[in-house]
Amino acid sequence: MAVSLRTTVLISIIFLAKVLSACASQTPETTFPEVTIPGSQVRQIKSTATGRDYDIYIRLPEEYTQKPSLTFPVLYVLDGQWDFKMLDSIYGGLHYDGFVPAMIIVGITYSGDNADYEALRAMDYTPVSDPNFSGSGDAPKFLAFLKEQLFPYIESNFRANPSRRILMGSSFGGTFSLYTMFTEPTLFWGYIISSPAVPFGDRFAFQQEAEYASSHEDLPVRLFLSVGEAEHFRWPVEEFMRILRERNYPGLKMKTLTVESAGHSSNQSESYNRGLRFIIMGK
Repeated sequence: MAVSLRTTVLISIIFLAKVLSACASQTPETTFPEVTIPGSQVRQIKSTATGRDYDIYIRLPEEYTQKPSLTFPVLYVLDGQWDFKMLDSIYGGLHYDGFVPAMIIVGITYSGDNADYEALRAMDYTPVSDPNFSGSGDAPKFLAFLKEQLFPYIESNFRANPSRRILMGSSFGGTFSLYTMFTEPTLFWGYIISSPAVPFGDRFAFQQEAEYASSHEDLPVRLFLSVGEAEHFRWPVEEFMRILRERNYPGLKMKTLTVESAGHSSNQSESYNRGLRFIIMGK
């Protein structure tokens, strides 16, 4: 009995030692390869207009190296920290099925490991100051950054087609997209806008559109404008859609969509998918 007990204890000690050894071999210092997006790279640009540092995510299509004589449309995606990865998948599926051509995707975000995305985007994407958002109202500066630094950088370093720029943004990113569209409509060939914060700044988007309409007979752009059926921006965005339709701008090619049973963020994937197809194919 005593021998059996000692044997059992010894076996238990050996087993425990092996377990501890295995655990020790998987220390917190163990590193594994990170998942990356094939064909993508990151560049950094400091804006002279806003004074902020930006990470620029760039995804080149497979055709970029296969067809060195071609230039490509460029899809500029705001809130790249969140939406660049999603667009990689959406674009991949659409391109595979032949709904969109090969294009360059450029995601715009902020540099630094601890960037306060919510605060920074509330500064850059808003066209007027609002006391509820510290530092808001820098959209004119951010637009200057795009025109004076980002476009020249992309179009001098990559085979980008300046006549086929597309801007995509949601929420405050959508607010900035609307601001850009009414400030310099033809700066982009197409606009894909999801759930813009049109009530922001005492309904600034409505004021800007009315001012534009008072001095312009046409709005020569391609626009896809969407909102989620179950979100708080539904009614003001649908009101904005109605106003644009009633203007009857002859050059405006517009499609609107209220995404069924979707909220402020959950409508994005369908909106971006449908938006890209409309901008490229017109349907």
